[in-house]
Amino acid sequence: MSAYELFIGLRYTRAKRRNHFISFISLISLLGITLGMTALITVMSVMNGFQKEVRTRILGVASHIQVSSVEGTLTNWPQVAHEASKHPQVEAAAPYVGAQGMVSVGQVVRGVMVRGILPALEDKVADLDRMMVNGKLDELVPGEFGIVVGTELARALGVSRGDRIVLISPQGQVTPAGILPRLKQFTVTGIFEAGHFEYDSALVLIHIADAQKLYRMEDDQVSGVRLKLHDLFQAPQVVRELVPLISQDTHISDWTRQHANYFRAIQIEKRMLSLILALIIAVAAFNIVSTLVMAVTDKQPDIAILRTLGASPRSIMKIFIVQGTLIGVIGTALGVIGGVLLAYNVSDVIALVERVFSVQFLSREVYYISEIPSDPQMADIVTVAVVSFALTLLATIYPSYRASKVNPAEALRYE
Repeated sequence: MSAYELFIGLRYTRAKRRNHFISFISLISLLGITLGMTALITVMSVMNGFQKEVRTRILGVASHIQVSSVEGTLTNWPQVAHEASKHPQVEAAAPYVGAQGMVSVGQVVRGVMVRGILPALEDKVADLDRMMVNGKLDELVPGEFGIVVGTELARALGVSRGDRIVLISPQGQVTPAGILPRLKQFTVTGIFEAGHFEYDSALVLIHIADAQKLYRMEDDQVSGVRLKLHDLFQAPQVVRELVPLISQDTHISDWTRQHANYFRAIQIEKRMLSLILALIIAVAAFNIVSTLVMAVTDKQPDIAILRTLGASPRSIMKIFIVQGTLIGVIGTALGVIGGVLLAYNVSDVIALVERVFSVQFLSREVYYISEIPSDPQMADIVTVAVVSFALTLLATIYPSYRASKVNPAEALRYE
């Protein structure tokens, strides 16, 4: 592109037009692109924030990778943990006993997931100790039959720290009267809150030695080993690489499989919202078509004069492409700035709106996530900016082509 084409294109953009409606449409197009990009970047950042928040809460209780036996119980778990720890991505390992059961207090009975743990090792693979709202995880002592329950389960059972509850194992014992379930009285030593209803209402933690006694397992038998990784997003690849490292016949699964439905739903919602908001940018970008078509009509005498002075149709086309592209560049730049600023301060903006209008968008009594999380990612911002600029550039092609086809003789006939 030559200097005079760029100069004239920029001059046309800055010049005061005889038809002020064209300038108004140009301003609307620019504002449309800016607002569309701001909204899209903010929504994508908020969706990323929700995804990160849900992932953090789930993986605070669950594990990045779980190694379990194909036969049901894993023997010699220290060897499995040692072999898995040889992988450079594995940060920590802890055994567990996982089983189903029921808890009973008076006439109230609830089905639960029982997890037997070693508190010292469990704290290295999960954030349960940080989630304790009452008591500590290391108060689970073998032989004392202590139990840690979630806040929702404690509320349903009406228990607090120090109360006693009965844990019932479905593995029955044969008696002359028939098969009776095994049961044991436990003392509540702590209450945790993961911020995830599934865990807060149906997960109980006991010492692994107590779990082995309740479920009739040998001292060296566990359900599996839980692993924590340095980079949780490498879990699927690490699973494949762990298979040849572990000598026993095991089943290895990662968090992306165990909780796929949660993250798949969030990802689909993010894509649909992004597509809908991208249509705003598309509408604003194609407003540039009408702006440039009217500008071509308004500048036909100028085009004719440039053609008579020796300007080629390609040069005329480039002049109007510059004019439309400049609107797109300014709109994209303002949209990126506005989107990034709003994405990083969306919590403060929402809090201000709630105070001014006396409303609450995420009530603490209803939602576990009571604040709007935001996680702006450079890849999303760059993608939005590139798509927006590409749409505006595409919108300039047809009007610019029409300008290049203006006949000088026809344009100057009535001048």
